[in-house]
Amino acid sequence: MGRKIKNNRVVYSTNPDFSTEPENEEQETVSASEQLLEVHLDKKNRGGKVAVVVKNFIGSDDDLKVLGKSLKASCGVGGSAKDGEIIIQGDSREKVMELLSKKGFKTKRVGS
Repeated sequence: MGRKIKNNRVVYSTNPDFSTEPENEEQETVSASEQLLEVHLDKKNRGGKVAVVVKNFIGSDDDLKVLGKSLKASCGVGGSAKDGEIIIQGDSREKVMELLSKKGFKTKRVGS
């Protein structure tokens, strides 16, 4: 049987190996040459504005934020980096793909 969680506390568990310590599942960053990043142009849920979305990054959240920050600074626009995706405001897909290629990433253009 599983465990019941109430208010972020374990109430009951039948698992004899259950630990109340949170598991640190920080993912190691795969080298840039081994990653294939998908570069999308997204128009949904943005009030009619476009954004470039970079997906399939494999690595830690810190490395994702560093990469996102460098892309935003190079393009001179805003954006965010979370949940394995980097969002860059505006239609700068070609520039983002070029910058990622210079950093050693393989890129794939997805969508129109």
